[in-house]
This record gives sequence, structure tokens and C-alpha cells, in this order.
Amino acid sequence: MILTAPSMEYDRQIQAFRREFLEQEGSMDGCGPLRRFDRTQDWLDFVESLKRPETVPPGLVPMTQYLYVRESDKKVAGVIQIRHSFNDFLKMYGGHIGYSVCPSERRKGHASRMLGLVLPECRRLGIDQVLVCCVRGNEGSRRTILHNGGEYESTVYFPERDVYLERYWIDLTDGD
Repeated sequence: MILTAPSMEYDRQIQAFRREFLEQEGSMDGCGPLRRFDRTQDWLDFVESLKRPETVPPGLVPMTQYLYVRESDKKVAGVIQIRHSFNDFLKMYGGHIGYSVCPSERRKGHASRMLGLVLPECRRLGIDQVLVCCVRGNEGSRRTILHNGGEYESTVYFPERDVYLERYWIDLTDGD
């Protein structure tokens, strides 16, 4: 499995990932607005706009998007996104990282490995304290965060979705 930048090379696989979530009515965290884009190129254009502060749409922050791909068949097993900074929403409810694992690929350790692979990139971006949030009761996500060094901070209520979110911090300063 590898982390790679999204590109048209994975057009068919990105659309298969999207379809699987739409069919199962799953949340697509860390995918940006992939749910809304029927064409992969439109999503890629949007993802490209998020890379630099001068091209980020109003209300959003610079982000880096990755695909988590099985090399043998190029299946997109997951997506993960690093938000380089916070706006008010991300500071409270979203954190630095959002991720999703394809429903057919869950319970195989992909989320934990994907998060572990992206943490060095966070550090390279100058993010030494990484905030990751998950819905209370999402044991898979909670275990993923804990496995990668997450320390529980608090639980907050997110009224827009009527859910409680657990907030965890991952310290990347060890070894300095």
C-alpha cells in the first residue's frame, strides 16, 4: 500500500471509491467535496486549488490530499487529507486530518497505516501537534488515533450533525 497524490491515473478507482460510499450512504471524511463531483477531473481541480493559500476558496484552509492505494491492482482503499492550519470550524470539530477507508476495505488496518504514513508529512509541514477528531462511538477511528499516539483531550458537541466528537492530539515533537 502506498500514499500518493490523486491524479487522473486513478480516475476509475476514485470513481469506484466514490460510488461505494454513495451506495452505502457513508460519510466521506477527508475527501473534500468528492461526493459532489461526478467527474474526477473536477475533483482534482478542486484539490489542486487547496494546495496554496492564494488559490484556496474562501472559508477553507490549505490542504494536501492523498490516496491510499493498493499497488497490485491500484484500488483506492482510502483517502486522507492534511489541513495545514485551522479555521474556526476545524479548530473545534475537524482537526488537521480527515480520512476515510472504502467500506469494502475496512477492518484490515488501513486507517491506522494510512494515518501513520501521513504523520511525517505533517511534521514536514511544521505541524508538531496534530489534532484528529472522531465521532464518539466510532471505535475503529478511536483505536486508529490511539494506535498512532493520540492523547484524548475532550469531547465536544457538534450541533450541525447532532453528534459528539472526541478530540485527540498526536505529539510529533518526540526525539527533538
